[in-house]
Amino acid sequence: MAAVDYAYPWDGLLARFKFHSEPGWARLFAGLILQVPETLPLLQTCGLMVPVPLTPRRLGERGYNQSWELVKTLGHLVRRHGAAPNCAARASVLVRLGDAPDQHSLGRDARLRNLRGLFVVHPAHAPALLGQHVLLVDDVTTTGATLQSAAQALLHAGAGRVSAVVFAHTPASR
Repeated sequence: MAAVDYAYPWDGLLARFKFHSEPGWARLFAGLILQVPETLPLLQTCGLMVPVPLTPRRLGERGYNQSWELVKTLGHLVRRHGAAPNCAARASVLVRLGDAPDQHSLGRDARLRNLRGLFVVHPAHAPALLGQHVLLVDDVTTTGATLQSAAQALLHAGAGRVSAVVFAHTPASR
């Protein structure tokens, strides 16, 4: 589920959010995610809300994980409006192992191969996953390969169900 298409003006604003040290965009983006009718029911039925992790190199370059900024802001906005989510926000449930080549120019099948085995669940969080409905959060999805790979890691570790929300998705025609 996505709030907007990855197109003008959102593509440029997402670039600022991710690459120009402007994490403040998380508030606008999370607010728009919450306007999608399916979001609040997901937040009320999931047990954990988990960001898609960055590689250690990218996290060091950026100084923050944009997906974690969305998770924190979603939780804050929902609580502020009196609809306390059942989802506990956890930053380090998923770990991204190593650096895969950039996904930008790859097709869906190549992206899936590129990401196979790249995500694992941190052993300290594995017991909390058992049977839980986990909500994955990311900023943008193109083919769904990253979300699928992350979801597979969560399910393999014992999650009962995985759903996902993103701020933007690439329209099928792109």
